[in-house]
Amino acid sequence: MHHMPLKPFAPKLKTAGLLLLLVLVLAACGTGKYLSKGDKRFAQEQYERAITYYKQALAKDSTSAEINYRIAEAYRRSNRIAQAAPYYKAALDGGSKREDTYFYYGLALKANGEYEEALNQFQDYARIGSNPQLKANAAKEVETFGNLNDILRGKQAYDVQNLLALNTDASEFAPYVLNNELVFSSTRGAGKVYLGNGEGFLDIFAATLSDSTKLTDSTAALGGAVHKFDGINVEGLHDALATFANDGSTMVFARGNEGTKKGRQNVDLYISFHRAGGWTEPKLLNINDPQAWDSSPAFSPDGKTLYFASSRKGGLGGNDIYKATLDDNGRFSAPENLGPGINTPGNESFVSVGPDGTLYIASDGLPGLGNLDLFRVENGKPVNMGQPVNSPGDDFGIFFQDKYKGYFASNRAGGRGNDDLYLLQKSARKQVNFFVDGTLFQLPEGARQRDAVPSHPVVLQDEQGKRLRDVTTDASGKFTFALDTASTYFLVAEKPGFFTARQRITTVGKMPPQDQLPNEVNEVRLTATLVLNEIVKEKAIVLENIFYDYDKANIRPDAAVELDKLVQVLQDNPKITIELSSHTDARGSDAYNQDLSQRRAESAVEYIISKGIDRARITAKGYGESRPVVKNAKTEEEHQRNRRTEFKVVRIQE
Repeated sequence: MHHMPLKPFAPKLKTAGLLLLLVLVLAACGTGKYLSKGDKRFAQEQYERAITYYKQALAKDSTSAEINYRIAEAYRRSNRIAQAAPYYKAALDGGSKREDTYFYYGLALKANGEYEEALNQFQDYARIGSNPQLKANAAKEVETFGNLNDILRGKQAYDVQNLLALNTDASEFAPYVLNNELVFSSTRGAGKVYLGNGEGFLDIFAATLSDSTKLTDSTAALGGAVHKFDGINVEGLHDALATFANDGSTMVFARGNEGTKKGRQNVDLYISFHRAGGWTEPKLLNINDPQAWDSSPAFSPDGKTLYFASSRKGGLGGNDIYKATLDDNGRFSAPENLGPGINTPGNESFVSVGPDGTLYIASDGLPGLGNLDLFRVENGKPVNMGQPVNSPGDDFGIFFQDKYKGYFASNRAGGRGNDDLYLLQKSARKQVNFFVDGTLFQLPEGARQRDAVPSHPVVLQDEQGKRLRDVTTDASGKFTFALDTASTYFLVAEKPGFFTARQRITTVGKMPPQDQLPNEVNEVRLTATLVLNEIVKEKAIVLENIFYDYDKANIRPDAAVELDKLVQVLQDNPKITIELSSHTDARGSDAYNQDLSQRRAESAVEYIISKGIDRARITAKGYGESRPVVKNAKTEEEHQRNRRTEFKVVRIQE
């Protein structure tokens, strides 16, 4: 994978005793030979080779939770966590007692875009986990899911295209435009295989950019337009992530990870200068930490500041972004951590600086769509770049050629293989992001005014009633959801003792004309009010607009629309049992009105039952003219008020 060779491996498992016991147990069923070979390679961090042996063991014992877990771990540790998902699942299905499986399975699901199921795994681990660090990470992931709402819906005004003519089934990443060439890093080409992930060693390449449209054409033949950087790449070492200053005459890049046991942590930054038509012998920079991984360099446009990522001690965890300034004598200052506003306990790397000085980073520790996401730093804070730039996979290493056009890398689904390079262009069409801002109230019986409900869940459903997302109201009862264009939703809130609050909201027909949009990215904000009304037994609630033809009990289409609302109330409040009653006016005989009202009530109940409501939850009752709301009615309006259909809650299931 892309950054795997230039990223430190996770610490080795300290489970030698358990492994030995496992080997002895499994040897009896013919898996021991392959398992011990896999364990040996795993311990040497040769994960691709380990996977081969583990899969041979799995062929003999397909239900083994431990073998599946080991395969999943090998994928995760070689930066391919999306591929680990089915093996973590098989480990859990096989009865794995390793609790961290829940957490890592959640990460794998998230990397595959299966967000709801991932959330369930994180919630499970946050509840049952005992590892303090993973427990905190799981809680953070649960919290992050609240931000997915906006990230998923807030699509950005970019067009993204795969550089089909350039990408291969190997990895291509780290784009940089230099003198009409696209410089990039790749594992392509014959040569030694890096045993950490089974790919080739990384080298720095360049491709001519005379016509960038050819790069996105799968039928274009680039041929000799792609070449290696002479004098920089070394056989059996990773050379990658080039950045340039001084009009391309100064290059800083990352080198290391020769694949020997002692060489895995020795990724460092090197500098080379273009002299007399060639590059000078690369020299180690004095800002490297010998005990840490130092990589992902990026010069500011003026060449005076070098940003880079490092795993050195004293950071905020994982890889952090640092910067060092260059003085007039060509010496770098001591590196400075960019601090908690940018860095997290997760990994921040693949930094770049736009032509206007804007900083861009990749992070898996900030709220995102899965694995590494790209962020733009605005007012000192990283802002997720949203779709289509980000995906559930790794999205990283962005480089802006100008304010309208750039390149980045991604291993998202649908590419040529592993990491691919993508062209990024500002869309000519102005973007509109829809939001609904709502307030949740409750109205207790007898209260004169409704009260805001703080810290309470509100659910967003689609038009078919499927739960999409949920948020929690703030201290003032307010909440917000991002919405799609031309879509219809329901906002729903529940509380024991209150009727479920439901409101329909739609963006259909709400799109402003393009010529009325002031910005490249615009917001349209809708408003909503949800009210939870207290359930009071035996309190009559009038169903408005339930009309019957004179002397008839059949359900008219306009009455059906209103009865559908009662069906929804019964679906939303499954614990209530109701009596539905029909009332006539005082005209006509008492006995006839009693019979007519009973037939009308039964007709309404049969309609409601036909919509899937349990017959045991609803009773029909005709009261004839015995319970007028206007006694001694004289006018037609007064008679109409007496001709009504009501319901009341008669029982609430505890």
